[in-house]
Amino acid sequence: MPGLSDGARRRPPPPLRRYVRWYDGYRLTDFPAGEHLGLPSQDLTIVLTIGAPLELARAAAPGQRPGTFGALASGLTTAPVTIAHDGNQHGIQLAMTPAGARVLLGIPAGALGAWVVELEDVLGAGARELQDRVAATDEWPERFAVLDDVLGRLARRAGHPGGIDTRLARAWQQLTSTDGPGVRAVADDIGWSRRHLTGRFTAEYGIGPKDAARLARFDRSRELLRTPGRRRLADVAARAGYYDQAHLARDWRDLAGVPPSQWMDDEVFPIVQEVFPIVQDEGGPPGAG
Repeated sequence: MPGLSDGARRRPPPPLRRYVRWYDGYRLTDFPAGEHLGLPSQDLTIVLTIGAPLELARAAAPGQRPGTFGALASGLTTAPVTIAHDGNQHGIQLAMTPAGARVLLGIPAGALGAWVVELEDVLGAGARELQDRVAATDEWPERFAVLDDVLGRLARRAGHPGGIDTRLARAWQQLTSTDGPGVRAVADDIGWSRRHLTGRFTAEYGIGPKDAARLARFDRSRELLRTPGRRRLADVAARAGYYDQAHLARDWRDLAGVPPSQWMDDEVFPIVQEVFPIVQDEGGPPGAG
């Protein structure tokens, strides 16, 4: 018997959209126990659990052991993580941009790398306040309002608009855009050698320029695949920016460990992969990372 899912998705208010692209609330009950793939993304992952902690069965970072987390932060990676579950999950996931890591967490995305860490280790008392206040409310709009309040205070306290070198921010924006230029063209545009760009880029973001472009394409394909109704993989590949369906399939095997068709068939425990209704959205595009 299939499980029950409930949740909501909302963008933060405009002043925060440079730092967090989405709030995804989820509550899933009575699914078959098993494992869920946490897929790579061009966003850092922040998860606040409500009730039972999240059990990390297999990490993306080489050498990281399994563990449990009540609230976590993870940087950018080109490998999936595996989450063990008993058929129930409840929490909120935030899609945080690299600029958000600098301003809200106080560290570059590269400092986290592929590691999963306790959110309190990088956010301190703010993490405890988020967990306590989110757990004390019952409705998604009120929970999202808590995020607006706490993250808004953190952003105002930071007192600066970004923290990432403007040339690196420009390189990120170009490389992650649909039909963006190649690495050499980006390096020429910002006035750096390709080698210098790669070194600075990797230090800031934790991944290289080519991988940033790959993750952006992968994200676009995942969003298309998870929208209601089946889509032809060739159409998804074209819209996401791949050369062809074979290119899409190779990237999925490299980044997710499974082809997209298998992921769609196997993902019986959706967590935030499932698109929930957008609530209290104020319109306008979310800010770039």
